[in-house]
Amino acid sequence: MDVSTKLVVGNWKMNGSLAGNAELLGEVTKSAGLGCEVAVCAPFPYLMQVLQILPPRSGIALGAQNVSEFDDGAYTGEVSARMLSDLGCSYVIVGHSERRSLFHEDDGTVGRKTRAALRAGLLPIVCVGETSAERNDGITLEVVTRQLDAVAAEIDGLDVDQIVLAYEPIWAIGSGLTATAEQVGEVHASIRTWTQRVFGSEVTTKILYGGSVKPGNAAELFAVPNVDGGLIGGASLVARDFLAICHAAAGD
Repeated sequence: MDVSTKLVVGNWKMNGSLAGNAELLGEVTKSAGLGCEVAVCAPFPYLMQVLQILPPRSGIALGAQNVSEFDDGAYTGEVSARMLSDLGCSYVIVGHSERRSLFHEDDGTVGRKTRAALRAGLLPIVCVGETSAERNDGITLEVVTRQLDAVAAEIDGLDVDQIVLAYEPIWAIGSGLTATAEQVGEVHASIRTWTQRVFGSEVTTKILYGGSVKPGNAAELFAVPNVDGGLIGGASLVARDFLAICHAAAGD
């Protein structure tokens, strides 16, 4: 994976409508050749719509926000990695803090979902991060390493070069708070060291930052060493803001 080009991923979360999606994507796709890799992770019901709207030459990839750990079977309401791949998804978010906190996904579940995504040819965007209490206790790096180790335990023998990691301090998700450049740099450096130790120095894993990234702070965050792009929440729902973040990632 080429870390010289930054990746910006829009996570719409549980937002959108047919008309609103068309308007948003219409604005975003007007700016072709943004100078960075771009993906949009939409809710399940809108994946086909997004796929149909995105021009083949837009360079914008399609992603989902969640995936089942199971390949198929009697799991009503679940969506498998094979289905997402069949639909045309390239990426899928795994282990987002909201999945962990609201839906009680533990480290093992996140690891199994990562394995399912890789086996189906998807690029999983694996989220890790600490709570405010864990940061105040000084165990941020310990928590992040534990979460990463759980993923590594499930994917032995699979193509680890296809994994994208995303550091999302839970206390910064949707709060308006953003980790400082120093805080981001410390965690991303630790993650980079982990990937080289566990995956091998020849593997170049993209490490994204997520947590209240906005046009006003994107350039500073993307300038931090080992920050290879961003996982963007609320700002991805506003075309002007999302495009500004993409331009910041491209160094414009």
